[in-house]
Amino acid sequence: MDTDPAPRRVLLKLSGAAFAGGGQAPFDEKSIGFIAAELASAHQACGQMAVVLGGGNIIRGARFAPSGPERITADYAGMLATVINALVLRSRLAELGVSAVHYGAFPVVRMIEVFEPERAAADLAAGRIVLLAGGTGNPFFTTDTAAALRGMEVGADLMLKATRVEGVYSADPEKDPTARLFKTISYRQVLDLRLGVMDLAAVSLCMQRGLAVRVFNYSVPGNIRRAVAGEPVGTLIGSDDDAR
Repeated sequence: MDTDPAPRRVLLKLSGAAFAGGGQAPFDEKSIGFIAAELASAHQACGQMAVVLGGGNIIRGARFAPSGPERITADYAGMLATVINALVLRSRLAELGVSAVHYGAFPVVRMIEVFEPERAAADLAAGRIVLLAGGTGNPFFTTDTAAALRGMEVGADLMLKATRVEGVYSADPEKDPTARLFKTISYRQVLDLRLGVMDLAAVSLCMQRGLAVRVFNYSVPGNIRRAVAGEPVGTLIGSDDDAR
């Protein structure tokens, strides 16, 4: 499991934090330019690439209102934030000459159309980057879960989770300097250890459908391209047999 064959079609989950670059403002021009350039390069290595976008750079529903009826409203606000990120990223990709389309879990008139698996798959087959916004369209579900769901709907061979750390660790590496990085790990181990690298509902869904997940650091130049090409960056989450 340490080395993958090059996947034909990938689904990348990209956090909204990537647009902020660690700053206080929701958007950082240098960071947006970096992400767009990295995606353009990765698209040359894997011509069929879908990207599920988070919106945490603008608002994160679970933090804004963690409980109570306000949580539903906050989650909807977070979904709208992902639409903004899709519009921004598509514009920047167009400046680089990269053909991209965007869909949402819900329509925004004159801005974004509703996601349809068959249409998105056709766009991927035609060599367009498909940007997916709006999460699942439902409150209480993370964009990790949306990424797992969309990956299955478009027939992805591999799901990629772009993070700020090198991969899956035995503990939070930003808090525990003794945390160990896994090169490979099974879905079951992630669930049993309750590792926080991904929403556990998303891990469970991937396990049920056998969709492998590679977790890696997107901020390292060239890492997105390496990941979509099947190179062993970060950590690969898969079956018990694969994790040996």
